[in-house]
Amino acid sequence: MTTIPQNRPFWCALLAGAALVALRRLSLAWGASGDEIDATLPGDELLSRVDLSATRAISIRASAREVWPWVAQLGQGRGGFYSYDFVENLIGCDIHSADQIVQQWQDITVGDQINLAPEVGLTVARIDPARALVLHGGLPAIGTGLSPYDFTWAFVLRPETDGITRLVVRERYSYTHPWVAAMVEPVELVSFMMSRQMMRGIRHRAELKHRD
Repeated sequence: MTTIPQNRPFWCALLAGAALVALRRLSLAWGASGDEIDATLPGDELLSRVDLSATRAISIRASAREVWPWVAQLGQGRGGFYSYDFVENLIGCDIHSADQIVQQWQDITVGDQINLAPEVGLTVARIDPARALVLHGGLPAIGTGLSPYDFTWAFVLRPETDGITRLVVRERYSYTHPWVAAMVEPVELVSFMMSRQMMRGIRHRAELKHRD
């Protein structure tokens, strides 16, 4: 006869907690090597203090110059984000991801605004064609018009051998108040899923164009 442990709720909670910790670590470093996680990337210098950081990466069988146009045209009203458009549009983002490189979306400069949704965007803080795009800013809290955190979003292309490019995407958050963690971190898993699909979307488009 099997004896049922009296402290089963405790062990279930412990295992669930361990699973959540493991999932969080995976979500914050999906696809990235230890060197990529530890590397100083363009845009890191914009935040003096970081409360949450995610570094994710993917290998793309195309040159950095072939991958770059897909990165350069990111944005609402532009090339979209190559992720789950239907999910983003459920909250009114009006995203329509492009399957073609559009020349008019390639000319971006420091100071331009890249929208995440209509009238909500981040500022281009750094641009190095075929190497790095860094967006900077934060999303305003409802009813205040102010963002409770400072944020950078870096897209970095690192050429490797055999015509492979590593796309490294880094998100960094600096909270204005301790309570902001309770707002940002619970949605990190959603951010991970959208970002992962975005990176896969960029890979698919760049490799398809590379084969043409």
